[in-house]
Amino acid sequence: MSDTSTFRPETWLGSREPIFEGQRLSSHYLTMRDGIRLAVDIHLPGSQPSSDARLPVVAFFTPYYRRMKLKPAAPDDTEDCPNIAVFRSLLLARGYALVAVDVRGSGASYGTRTGLRSPNEREDYLEVIDWISQQSWCSGAIGVTGISYLGAAADFTASWAHPAVKAIVPHSAVWDTWSNQLYPGGVMCRRLVKEYGRLMEALDDDAADERASFPYFRGDHFEGPAPVDEDTDGAMLAAALKEHVANFDMADFVHQLPYRDRALHTSPDFTSATISPYHYANRTADSQTAVYTISGWMDGHYSRGAALRFNWQRNPDKRLMLGAWDHGARTGSSPFRHDPAPQDKALAETLRFFDQHLMGLETGIGNEPPVHYYTVGEERWKSASEWPPAETTLNRLYFQPDHRLADTAPTAETAADRYVGDYRCGSGNQSRYNRLYAQNVERYYPDWHGRDERMLCYTTDRLESDMEVTGHPVVRLFLESDTEDCALFVYLEDIDEQGQASYVTEGVFRALHRRLSSGPDNIPSLGPDHSFNECDARYLIPGERSEIAFDLLPISWLFKAGHRLRVAIALADNDHFSRIPDGVVPTITIGRQAAHASHIELPMMARR
Repeated sequence: MSDTSTFRPETWLGSREPIFEGQRLSSHYLTMRDGIRLAVDIHLPGSQPSSDARLPVVAFFTPYYRRMKLKPAAPDDTEDCPNIAVFRSLLLARGYALVAVDVRGSGASYGTRTGLRSPNEREDYLEVIDWISQQSWCSGAIGVTGISYLGAAADFTASWAHPAVKAIVPHSAVWDTWSNQLYPGGVMCRRLVKEYGRLMEALDDDAADERASFPYFRGDHFEGPAPVDEDTDGAMLAAALKEHVANFDMADFVHQLPYRDRALHTSPDFTSATISPYHYANRTADSQTAVYTISGWMDGHYSRGAALRFNWQRNPDKRLMLGAWDHGARTGSSPFRHDPAPQDKALAETLRFFDQHLMGLETGIGNEPPVHYYTVGEERWKSASEWPPAETTLNRLYFQPDHRLADTAPTAETAADRYVGDYRCGSGNQSRYNRLYAQNVERYYPDWHGRDERMLCYTTDRLESDMEVTGHPVVRLFLESDTEDCALFVYLEDIDEQGQASYVTEGVFRALHRRLSSGPDNIPSLGPDHSFNECDARYLIPGERSEIAFDLLPISWLFKAGHRLRVAIALADNDHFSRIPDGVVPTITIGRQAAHASHIELPMMARR
């Protein structure tokens, strides 16, 4: 680990003064191999054409409207590209061309969406990239980027190993859609499924009133997706929207995938792998395309996806940045510092990376360690050669009598704590999950204090010195239950001198999946391995002890001297996840005897 007080990509951004004013925007349909027409916007820098200008191109594949149609009375400065505006402002004036595409079944594109993503959609990406590479304004160097869905689309595009795709920057993007988005730890993220499905239905059907309930898509002057240039009377757009009526239903789709390897009822080859970047990852593409993965500590479970992507890659130009922010770096997440513009650093790094690999500029990025991460509490950026940093050591804290947490292993032959689950437990509406379905969150977990009163808690004595936890904590429970299944929610908390509790990170896990077994080859290990496949599922035997081990989401957090560390265990997050089992509240017993000592393993960074 090294100090990155000099890690200031904003400095590079400041040195790259805009060289173009205005843009030339055109829009038309591209016809795919099966006849489906996709709406494509081409943004070229400058207001005057230059016949010999060949530019690096950055592509965006979005289901969230490549551009909005504005009402006639809209002011001239109304932003019509809210989905890619920050990237357009960053890149266009600095000599990049941009291409934005409505994916099939969305926006002004024709076709239907058969799933959260589909093999057809991935094939579209290749056709579009091949078309871009042949245009007179393209230099032959193409990058792909975007936030969330668009970030995963960058992965899918790179997996084709098209020679023009030199670099991608996935922001807040899944690696394994099943565990990073739909079923973290095997438990359905019910509210995300419901609300994201409602958002997509509103967009695909161009339901203005419903769309306006999502802040990112609310605008007094928005009038649905923009038609392409040749669609002067809107007839083509109307025809495309009519085809969207057949799009998949998010809830119906997700309910068919309770296991990682379960297929759709109507398509035996369509599993969660089909919609996941890891499934298509290959070493040919990895060796050819440089990837910069950007995520944050409060980025849902996408932060785990970021670590998986980075650890799978072998390309020497791979990079990872993990900041104190949320999904898309729209809001800072440190409770100790208000960061009004966390996205600035992520965007500046995006420019620097593309400048290096698409424009061929020497940015100095290759002279830095590949990993940059932010330690909350210390409020400082650091760097490392790998993730988690090699300098970490595991410190085991055991559950003790009187709900204490300490590094002394228990010696009792029989000892346990009984906990009756409480389905009123929840993490609130200012959590790491709310931003995932396009809701604004200004502060993260400000109302966390007191939520653990309904949970089973273990707390250390006051720390004698500062303690930094950096990496993926692992919890190991020796558990008995009176039900055949349950969902475990394990939270790590920081308790200050006044007894105020702050949320640090969490882990979610369904007991059914406790069997240790390897998952897909392209999903690296970050802790105890679980396949989440149906053949490895094992119901609990009521009254029989089971060992359940799983990792918590990554974090870098400085626990100050005088503070205490707490582990809180719940059997529900009623605000976000499905109840397991539904209709029956489990009672569990957590063992803390010598032979079966429940504990948490913390990746500790030595303090200097």
